[in-house]
Amino acid sequence: VPTAAAGFFVRTGARDEQPELMGVSHFLEHMMFKGSATRDGEAVDRDFDTLGANHNAFTSNELTAFWAHMLPEHLEAGSEILADIMRPALRPDDFDTEKNVILEEIAMYEDYPFWALYEQTLEQYYGRDPLGHRVLGTKQTVGDLTREQMQAYFDQRYSADNTVIAFAGNLDFDRMVERINGWCGSWPTTRPGRASAAPDLPDSEAFAIESGRINRHYELMISPGPWVQDDRRYAASMLGQILGDADGSRLYWALVDTGLAEDAFAQYEGRDSIGEQFIYFSCPPESADEVERILLQEIDAFVDSIEEDDLERVRNKVATAATLHGERPAGRMRRLGQLWTYLGEYRPLDEELDRIKRVTIGELRDVADAFPWRPRVVGRLRPEVPAGET
Repeated sequence: VPTAAAGFFVRTGARDEQPELMGVSHFLEHMMFKGSATRDGEAVDRDFDTLGANHNAFTSNELTAFWAHMLPEHLEAGSEILADIMRPALRPDDFDTEKNVILEEIAMYEDYPFWALYEQTLEQYYGRDPLGHRVLGTKQTVGDLTREQMQAYFDQRYSADNTVIAFAGNLDFDRMVERINGWCGSWPTTRPGRASAAPDLPDSEAFAIESGRINRHYELMISPGPWVQDDRRYAASMLGQILGDADGSRLYWALVDTGLAEDAFAQYEGRDSIGEQFIYFSCPPESADEVERILLQEIDAFVDSIEEDDLERVRNKVATAATLHGERPAGRMRRLGQLWTYLGEYRPLDEELDRIKRVTIGELRDVADAFPWRPRVVGRLRPEVPAGET
């Protein structure tokens, strides 16, 4: 291939934060690009731009990643910038400025009905467990966060033994290992660990939020699923697609194609030692009861109706997506980094495709028996009823 990519993957995210520090992982991701002891934020941007590198970062509940995609002759220079910003200066002025940016981002996401419902449903599902933490944090936690607290969190979590570096594309791997050792060989080890993912999940329960700012009904259901280290994740992902893919799924034909709902999907999300299954729909408020009734019927009936054609269609779709993602070094690098962070192993694309193609209807049914979309927490976000109306 004519390009190369590098990425740093840190095994830390919202689930690793103390409640009063909620949002620090995401905030810290922003602060990395404000520079190190040798570069300020302007220099970071300028140096990446000089290389023509496509660079970015993301934070999730359990992973923070920083990556760059560039021409092979610039791989060493781009990787050096990444290694450098992984030791951030955390300058007080930058900290104060970026805090305002984060607070604006939190306010922006509050305007998205799905996001607001997702965060509150996840909190209800996990209760006090950090697995329910908001990645962005709250206005309160981010507003109260100090630079000293961020530094202490960085010192504990951004260690050599909690970081994976992945490369893909046109590169000399041994040469890059040598260079990384020179840039990062002095990083400390801290054995940060992670709390066991064994929270007391609730029995089926429901809650409702009323808002005067919306005119649609939004509903989200969360139930247990396989964890990311569980080989059943392949079957769980395919079950979700057969039930609720964006088109051609059971929920699409029953709810969206009929005009009852504007949106309906099902999705599996594997995490470290725990997993979730999501089902979501939005519709006019007057249709909500009917849509929910049909949706529950589909959940109860669709597994027995799965045929080989359904599975073959999804197998091909998943295999195609994995192949297309792996064709570009940036996609392959991110896949490798995440797999190694979660599983501690390298898996060639051919092996991944072979496992996808070997999923059987029997596996789908076994996963549905083990994780039958129950118990489930149901969150509803609906228009506020004006005073005097029912």
